[in-house]
Amino acid sequence: MHKQPTPDPLLGKRMTNLVFQLNGQTITAQDNETILQAAKRQGVQIPHLCYKDGLAAEGNCRACVVEIDGERALQPSCCRAPKPNMVVKSDSPRALHSQKMVLEMLKADAAGIGIKNQGLGAQSSIPNPQSLTPPQSSIFTSELDYWTDHLGVGKPRFAPRHQPNIDLSHPAIAVNLDTCIQCTRCVRACRDVQVNDVIGMAFRGDHAKIVFDLDDPMGDSSCVGCGECVQACPTGALLPKTIYDFQLAINSPIAQAEANQSKIQNLKSKITKTDSVCPYCGVGCLLTFHSQDNHIIKVEGRDGPSNHGRLCVKGRFGFDYVHHKERLTQPLIRKTGVPKTLDGFDPANPLAYFREATWEEALDLAAGKLAELRKTGNTALAGFGSAKGSNEEAYLFQKLVRLAFGNNNVDHCTRLCHASSVSALLEGIGSAAVSNQVSDVADADCVIVIGSNPTVNHPVAATFMKNAVKAGKTLIVMDPRRNEIARHAKHYLQFKPDTDVLMLNSLLHTIIAEGLVDENFIGERTEDYVKLMNKVADYAPEKVAPLCGISAETLREVARTYATAKASIIFWGMGVSQHIHGTDNARCLIALSLITGQIGRPGTGLHPLRGQNNVQGASDAGLIPMMLPDYRRVANPDARRQIEELWGATLDPKPGLTVVEIMHAVLDGQIKGMYIMGENPAMSDPDLNHSRAALAALEHLVVQDIFLTETCAFADVVLPASAFPEKDGTFTNTDRRVQLGRKAIQPPGNAREDLWIILQMAQRLGMNWDYGQGAGIKEQVASGKWQVANREESSATCNLQPAPSSLPPATVQAVYDEMRQAMPSIGGLSWAHLAEVSSVTYPYRQGEEVSEPILFQQKFPTASGKARIVPADFIHANELPDTEYPFVFLTGRQLEHWHTGAMTRRASKLDALEPAPTVSIHPDDLAELGAVAGDMIEIASRRGQVQCVARADRGLQHGEVFMPFAYVEAAANLLTNEAIDPFGKIPEFKFCAVKVRRC
Repeated sequence: MHKQPTPDPLLGKRMTNLVFQLNGQTITAQDNETILQAAKRQGVQIPHLCYKDGLAAEGNCRACVVEIDGERALQPSCCRAPKPNMVVKSDSPRALHSQKMVLEMLKADAAGIGIKNQGLGAQSSIPNPQSLTPPQSSIFTSELDYWTDHLGVGKPRFAPRHQPNIDLSHPAIAVNLDTCIQCTRCVRACRDVQVNDVIGMAFRGDHAKIVFDLDDPMGDSSCVGCGECVQACPTGALLPKTIYDFQLAINSPIAQAEANQSKIQNLKSKITKTDSVCPYCGVGCLLTFHSQDNHIIKVEGRDGPSNHGRLCVKGRFGFDYVHHKERLTQPLIRKTGVPKTLDGFDPANPLAYFREATWEEALDLAAGKLAELRKTGNTALAGFGSAKGSNEEAYLFQKLVRLAFGNNNVDHCTRLCHASSVSALLEGIGSAAVSNQVSDVADADCVIVIGSNPTVNHPVAATFMKNAVKAGKTLIVMDPRRNEIARHAKHYLQFKPDTDVLMLNSLLHTIIAEGLVDENFIGERTEDYVKLMNKVADYAPEKVAPLCGISAETLREVARTYATAKASIIFWGMGVSQHIHGTDNARCLIALSLITGQIGRPGTGLHPLRGQNNVQGASDAGLIPMMLPDYRRVANPDARRQIEELWGATLDPKPGLTVVEIMHAVLDGQIKGMYIMGENPAMSDPDLNHSRAALAALEHLVVQDIFLTETCAFADVVLPASAFPEKDGTFTNTDRRVQLGRKAIQPPGNAREDLWIILQMAQRLGMNWDYGQGAGIKEQVASGKWQVANREESSATCNLQPAPSSLPPATVQAVYDEMRQAMPSIGGLSWAHLAEVSSVTYPYRQGEEVSEPILFQQKFPTASGKARIVPADFIHANELPDTEYPFVFLTGRQLEHWHTGAMTRRASKLDALEPAPTVSIHPDDLAELGAVAGDMIEIASRRGQVQCVARADRGLQHGEVFMPFAYVEAAANLLTNEAIDPFGKIPEFKFCAVKVRRC
C-alpha cells in the first residue's frame, strides 16, 4: 500500500502574493497553491502522474519531486506549499535524476495495452511543452509516455511486476491493470468526487492492485459506470471499450498487416473536438464530443458550472444511439390501407408500413392536410413539442401552433413531470423556476431530498449532495422507496405512499407549535400565514405518525433540524409532483421554506429537479397551453398584446388543452390532427391503451423524430429529424443556466435539423417567417442551392440531398434573438456572450446583464412583492388498493435508461447494462407469491397488464412494486392512472392499485 504524505502545515492557509524562487525564476503563488500548481500556471513543467486538478493531492507517485534549498529530502511538489523566499529547483541534477528513476520504474510496471504513444498526440490533460495548453490531437496517448518522452527516459532496466488479468466484464469500460501505476487517481475519483466507494487498493507488495468492491470483476461490482475513473486514469489502465478496441488492433501481432493499415491511419487522423452539453437529464453537464469521420468516438466531461468535469454513465457512454441502424434518414408516408397499431410494429422495418418520399412531397402532405383540418375550426389541431429539443425549437414550435393552428393547444412533457410544482410555485412565489442552484448544497447546513432518486435521475447533482454530506452537512431523505442517496442521510423517512401532505403538515405543525418560525420574515415577506397556522393545527406528529408510518419523535426532530439550521434547502422530484395532490405537496414544501425564512439566501430555497435536459427551457419558451413565453398567461390581455405586437398577429385568448385533455378531445372528435415533435405519447402518457386509441383515431398525425418510435406507429407522415449532437441551439438546465449546445456531426442521410423542419412546415401553413434561412425548398432547388441525387429513371420523384449545411447557423441565432425579445428573463443575454462563456444563469435582463443565481433576496415577483402561503388539505390518491388490487404501483426512471427509451435502448453500452424490463418487489412479497428473483410475474391494473422479470428490492415497503417505463415490451404506463391534479393537470403516475401474480 502507498503511504500517504503528511500534509504540509502551510497547505490550506491563505497566502496572498507569496513570492518564491523556482529554477531561478521569481514565482508568485496564489492563495492555497502548491509548488506544482504555481509552476504550471507560470509555464514551468514538472512531471506528475498521481496529481490531477480536482482531486485531493496524495503525492504517492513521487514523479514531481523537487529540491528545496536547506532541506535534506526531495519533496513532492503536488502537495507541498511554497513559503516566502523559498528556493526550489525542479531541474537540478538531483531532482531530474529522481524524476527519471521514478518514471523508469513506473514504465517498467506499465507494460500492457493501455494508452500507447503511437504518434497520435497528447491526451487532453497533458500540458504542451510550449504553452501548457491541451494540444489539438487527442485521446490516445498516455501521460506516463508523455513524461518519459519529455525527460528522455529510455527502455526500463527493471523487470515488470506481477501483471493482473485484463477485465472486460463491463460493457463500457476496459480494465487492463497491466498498465496501472497505482497512482490512485481512480480511487480518489470514485471515492471523493462521485462518492460511489467502489474502487480501492488491495493486497500487498508485488501483488498490490486496484480492486472493485471485494475484488469483483468490474461488470459484477456495484460500479455505476460513471467513468470518472476513466477520465482520471493517466495511463489507460481504465479505458472506454471503444478506445481499448482501437489500441488492441494497433498493438496486435497482425497490426502491420495490410487489412489493418487503413484503421491505424484512420486513428492517426485528426480528431474533432466539439464543446457542447449533455442531452439527458436536467443537470446540464458540459462536455466535449470527440468525433472522427462524422462519428462520435468518445465523450469527456468539461469544467462546466453544473458538473465541473463530472458525467454519469449516460452522459459518457450513451451516445452511439446517434449512429444506430434504425435512424430515420428519409421522409416516410403511410402506405394506403396499413392500419395504425402497435400490434406487430417493428421499428427496424419502416417500409412495412410506410413508403419513402421526397422532402417536398412529405412536407406538402404533412402541412397540407393540417391546413385542411384547420378549416373545420380553430380547435381542430394540437401540437406536442419536446423537452429534448432546443429553446429555439420550443419557441418556434409553440409560435407555429398559436399562429398557424389558431389556438393554444400546445404542450410537452412538463405536463407529465413538474406541472404541479410549476402551478404551486407560480401561485405562491410568482416564479416557476428554482430559487437556488444545486451547487448551493455547499452553502447549506441542512439538505432535504423528497420524492426524488437523484443518484438515478440526476446522478451528477447527487455527487454534489454526497460531497456536502462528507463536508458535514445534514442530509434528510423522504421517499416511500429507499434509494441509494438514503445511505448518506442522517434521517431517512420512508413514509407510506400517498401520505406526503400528512407528513409535511406535521412538520409545519411542529415548527409553528414550537416557535421555530421566522416571525420577521413572515411579517415582512409573506401573506396568509394565519390560514396555514389554522390548517395545520390538527396535524400533530403524534396523530399523523401511525398514518404516514414515521414516528412522532422523528417528525419533530426533522422539523427542528430544518427550521433551526442556518441555511436549509429543499430538492424534490416527480415523487412529489406526479399525484392528484402534487400541487398540494409542493404547497407544503413552499410553506416550509417561507415560515422559516429559508429562502432568498445562499444554501436555502426551493429546487424542483427538472427531469429532461430542456424541460425548464421549453417551459420558459412557452411550450405550455396556458402560458406565453416567460410564463405570461394567454388570458392576460397585456401579456398577449406584447407578444401580438412582436409577432404581428392576433392570439387566441383561451388557454389550450393539456396532454391528457388533448387525448380526450381526440376521442371526443374535437381534435382531428396533430403535429408531434420529439415526444412519444404512445409510451409516456398514462393509461396507454386510451392514449394509443386516441392517436389511432386522429385523421392526420405528423411525427418528427430521429427513430420510428411507438408514436410513429400511428403517424401518417414521419419527418426524419436531427439528434442532439447534430444541431446548434441553447438549452436551459434545472439551475436556470442557459447553455450552448454545438453541432458536432452531420445528420445521417436525408435527415434534417429540427428547426429547418419547423420552418418548412410553417411556410406551408402560411407563415411567411424570415429567420435568415433563405428561400423555400422549391426555390432552393430552382436556384441550384440544393443538389439533386439518387434520381430514379422510373419515377418522377427524386431525393433531395442538402448542401453541407441545410440550415445556416445564422438562422438559429435569429430565432434566439427574437426569443430574447419575447422573454425579458434572458433579454440581456446576447448570442455572442453565450458563445463565449457557454453557460449563463438567468434572469439576465436587458440593461442589467447580471446573473441572479439566488432569487427572491429582497422580494418575490408577485403583485404585492410578498409570497403567498397556501395551506393544503390531505386527500387520498384517486385509486386506492383493495382486496382485488392490493399493491401500490410506482413508476420511475433507472440510471441506464432515459424516459421512453428511444435513445438509450439504442445506445449499445447502456442497453447492455439493462437490456430487459424488470419489476422490483420486496423479497417477502415475492415469497408470498411463490416466486423468486428472476421469475416472470404479471402486474395488472384496471387498465392493463404487463409481464416481466422480478427483481428483489428491500428498499421497497411491503405492498409496493416499482417499474421503469422505458420498455415497450412491458410498458409501465399501460397500468398507470390518468386521473389528474386539478391545478397542474398532471396525471397520477406515482400511485395506482395493481395485483401481482407469478406467471
